[in-house]
Amino acid sequence: MITKKYAEFKNLDPFFNAFTTGLGSLVKGEHFWDYIGEDITYDFRYRFPGLPEKIVGRDELMKCFAGVCDIEILYSNSNLIVHQTTDPRVIVLECEIQGKSLRSGKPYENRFACILTVENQKIVYWRDYMDSLAAFTTHGENN
Repeated sequence: MITKKYAEFKNLDPFFNAFTTGLGSLVKGEHFWDYIGEDITYDFRYRFPGLPEKIVGRDELMKCFAGVCDIEILYSNSNLIVHQTTDPRVIVLECEIQGKSLRSGKPYENRFACILTVENQKIVYWRDYMDSLAAFTTHGENN
């Protein structure tokens, strides 16, 4: 569901929808950003030029994702796999996304594996394993 409050993130809806489907009733809210805890820690596990290694706080994470909206539009997600763990607060989501780079005009495809910790129906910790090379070669300055 898109609300005016989150309209600037519309380009990323297929990514967000994968989380909505994968997390189900573990999180609460009308939009992806409602699922994110105020003090979330977001760790990038692979280094990507121009991105920090860690983001702390919902507002900072929203700023980072807003920047992504400026460079890509996503059309779909596929191959969502949800892994339960022995810790009921921790879930692993894998998915693929498809879209287009707004910088280069090239098709954009990426794969993600995200390890999420959920407390009180909010994501409080997120370890992100995305295919950084796919992002760099599709959106990179040299393209």
